[in-house]
Amino acid sequence: MEHLPSWLLTQTAAHAGRLVTERFAEIGARGYHYRLLEPLLTGPASQADLGRRTGIHFSDVVAALNELTEAGYVERRPDPADRRRNVVTITARGRTRVAELAARAAAIQDELLAPLSKAERAELVRLLTLLRAGAAAG
Repeated sequence: MEHLPSWLLTQTAAHAGRLVTERFAEIGARGYHYRLLEPLLTGPASQADLGRRTGIHFSDVVAALNELTEAGYVERRPDPADRRRNVVTITARGRTRVAELAARAAAIQDELLAPLSKAERAELVRLLTLLRAGAAAG
């Protein structure tokens, strides 16, 4: 199996997923928290838009936003233009948290990619980006 790129990608993705889960859990966070907070740095967004932009299923968006709201990292309010929608805004506390999560994400990348040189890391990202674009188009 080790000669099959699909097997190698699957095994590596599982390892990466474990690292993300474990390392974010150490600071009481989940990967979804970072994925939802980071785009809010550029401004408020609807829950549906956040789901589309992050690739997180809507029910998972709602659950993660409930956690982030309870922790004081985001605020949700009805959209004045369409009261059926909620607009999510990052708080000052959320901005501090997203910086902490970004640092943790960078450390996770360093741990995951430790066997690779800086140039190899850049090449891996380039190749994975091509594969992802091909999968999205196909």
